[in-house]
Amino acid sequence: MTQTRDQDAHYREAAKVFGPALQRLARATEANAERQRDLLQDMHVALWRSLSRFDGRCSLSTWVYRVAHNTAASHVDRERRRNTGAVALDDAGDLPDAESLSQIVERSDALERLNGWIRGLKTADRQIMTLYLEDLPASDIAEIAGLSPGAVATRISRLKHQLSKDFQEQTHA
Repeated sequence: MTQTRDQDAHYREAAKVFGPALQRLARATEANAERQRDLLQDMHVALWRSLSRFDGRCSLSTWVYRVAHNTAASHVDRERRRNTGAVALDDAGDLPDAESLSQIVERSDALERLNGWIRGLKTADRQIMTLYLEDLPASDIAEIAGLSPGAVATRISRLKHQLSKDFQEQTHA
């Protein structure tokens, strides 16, 4: 009974402190709004379940981000296996025609462009970039990702350079 109370207390604390970060991670991982909600719910369930094993050997922050990123990576893998490339009939009516497509691209929000770019990254790079955007220090990102702080700093530098290059190409295209 005490373990369940501790688990519930840790979950309430984690959900309160890290809830907005989990939402941002879900948006950066999944483009479809309905699947974003499913992913966010999966993150919360996985977090609550995992907290029964939380023993304090790492910070709660590290634990939460590790669980959330593992859940997001599993979601991406599951969606890739499920996605056949076909468009569901329910979604076909929402597809823009060729003329509107260029207008939609021109009006796209910078945040959505960034999330789209992040979704295109390999799982490890996506994890590092989303944690970096949460303003976590390289040492915390390294602990969560299982890398050295130097490797994290190098990847962040390369990712920022690639982001800048990709956005400049999109602007000039």
